[in-house]
Amino acid sequence: MTRSSSPARVVLATVGVAMALLLAALDQTIVGVAMPRIVSELHGLNYYAWVTTAYLITSTALVPVAGKLGDMFGRKPFLLAGMIGFVAASALCGTSQNMVELVLFRGLQGVFGGVLFASTFAVLADVFPPAQRAKMSGLFGAVFGLSSVVGPTLGGFLTDGPGWRWVFYVNIPLGIAAVILVASQLPFVRSGARLRDIDWVGTGLLFAGLTPLLIALSMTRDHAWVSPQVLGLLAMAGIALAAFYLIERRVEHPVVPFQLFKLNVFAVPAVISFFSGIGMFGAVIFVPLLYQGVLSVSATNSGQLLTPMMLAVVVTATATGALIGRIPAYRFLATTALGVMILGLVLLARIGPSSSPFEVTLDIIIIGAGLGVTFPLTLVVIQAGLPHQLIGVGTSQLTFWRSLGGTIGTAILGSVLTNRMPVPYSRLGLAGTLHDLFLAAAVVAAVSVIASLFLREVPLTREAESVPAEIEAAA
Repeated sequence: MTRSSSPARVVLATVGVAMALLLAALDQTIVGVAMPRIVSELHGLNYYAWVTTAYLITSTALVPVAGKLGDMFGRKPFLLAGMIGFVAASALCGTSQNMVELVLFRGLQGVFGGVLFASTFAVLADVFPPAQRAKMSGLFGAVFGLSSVVGPTLGGFLTDGPGWRWVFYVNIPLGIAAVILVASQLPFVRSGARLRDIDWVGTGLLFAGLTPLLIALSMTRDHAWVSPQVLGLLAMAGIALAAFYLIERRVEHPVVPFQLFKLNVFAVPAVISFFSGIGMFGAVIFVPLLYQGVLSVSATNSGQLLTPMMLAVVVTATATGALIGRIPAYRFLATTALGVMILGLVLLARIGPSSSPFEVTLDIIIIGAGLGVTFPLTLVVIQAGLPHQLIGVGTSQLTFWRSLGGTIGTAILGSVLTNRMPVPYSRLGLAGTLHDLFLAAAVVAAVSVIASLFLREVPLTREAESVPAEIEAAA
């Protein structure tokens, strides 16, 4: 087992896994900076949004599937496949000759990105005993936040320097180094699962449901919620996901064991992740608009305006991971942190044309501080509360619900912005619209605070020894 590995091997394996996480997380921020230049050269403005949407759909849909398969067959093969595939797809993106090719290659890249996101945090359970996972989850959360700080700057440097294709090519050396470290240093935890144990029908239905759902949510940027296109896709998604739910309750090895939702240590962190995801993306997506549209702050790269928020995430995630094991009643830490995040959203709602940029910076630091605490806390609770054979499912579901919350939140808040945007446009009118938007995000995110009050504490120094009776059939 990994727990008996030499310290040097553990360190090298951890570095390799952290590089894999950085590989996937960096891509989400670095590509956006290059998009205007890409569209200019490849002449495909109509496909602009689909470069991001294609990646979002495939990566989100793959996360729960990859998490379950990692539990069944071991996480190392999937982590390696995810890295190799991600690097190869990145190279293909860099060779794109038109926007259609880029959209297709980005969709392929998202497949392997989903595998990476599902595997990197779950693999902590293979490398570290429960007592050390809290510290490492904080550090991994910091890596994720750091990518949001470094990505925009690096993306701008590469786009203006060697060219936008290097936004994708830069993944190749980082990926090769990560593959070498993981392949040579990360132990392989074997299992007795067989190919016939895979829930192929459930996997197909999950894709059939999530794909139209995510496309419909993405289309709300330029289609009304009641348009035939959006309603039709939502109806298709509803039918497929209903069938998925019925099938999953009857198969021996479900992709998503719905019995997990009977467990407090899984259900509460999932609810927290979903609703806090709405608040997080509410800040990430619309704060640059607040800076530039209301306060008239010019920025070459609007993403850099969020740097203080992401630095707050890095600092608090690292500190939480290091200290959580020493806090007697850590469940109240979640309630406090989520309350802090909501306070930041409420303060953002007060920003008007007469406010200073410093006020916005302070508000997003408050939001980032709250979010940084919740990332490692929810992860540690799930990994300490579930037995080892369900950690991949639990961890990937946490990522899935946070991503889905962000997607739904972006769609809903974007609709608020579109429907309430004053005509003719004015700074004062935009400030009023964003006031409503941030308050709406705060109200929805408040559900996560209520959910945190029901979180049951589990010992963070040991792993659950057996599968709970409620989900024994799903193990």
